[in-house]
Amino acid sequence: MNMWDQRYKSEEYMYGKRPNDFFREQLLSFRPGKILLPAEGEGRNAVFAAKMGWQVTAFDSSGQGKKKAEKLARENNVEINYQVISIDDADFEENSFDLMALFFVHAMNRKNNHQKLIRFVKPGGVVLLEAFSKKQINNATGGPPRLEMLFSIEELEEDFSGLAEKKIWEDEVFLDEGKGHFGKANVIRLIGRK
Repeated sequence: MNMWDQRYKSEEYMYGKRPNDFFREQLLSFRPGKILLPAEGEGRNAVFAAKMGWQVTAFDSSGQGKKKAEKLARENNVEINYQVISIDDADFEENSFDLMALFFVHAMNRKNNHQKLIRFVKPGGVVLLEAFSKKQINNATGGPPRLEMLFSIEELEEDFSGLAEKKIWEDEVFLDEGKGHFGKANVIRLIGRK
């Protein structure tokens, strides 16, 4: 059982059932289309997007995450296309999504992941990202305990240099996302257009 299956195996939703606040606020300002949600975990953002009329494709390396996401979708009477694959194995049609949302996707191969995933977004499509900034290392409110897995503005500028427009900034927020993300946190956010 992988780490994420272990984390998601309990009845309780590790990061809650409500969508991430930044994701919810941003999604409401776009016309629904096709959305890609990599590393979607237990499905809270996918289900919210489906309720807003988006055609949702989500994936995660955790089969337990998929079970809980599909249960949450049934509870909300929506459909999501959820696959159990890693980012390395993700193989979608290039230039096919109107929006891609990367929320707390922390991995050692950050740059490769970002540059691979952006290929799936249509020209003119949007990329949304929220993750923990390097300052989060000082907080015990969520995120990996390794500095190299946390993000900086400079790293994201480089990873997403192919976007036609982008805005990247750091913020201090109060997260209330289940027991996995709770309390004062330092995040980094990106809104971009391909």
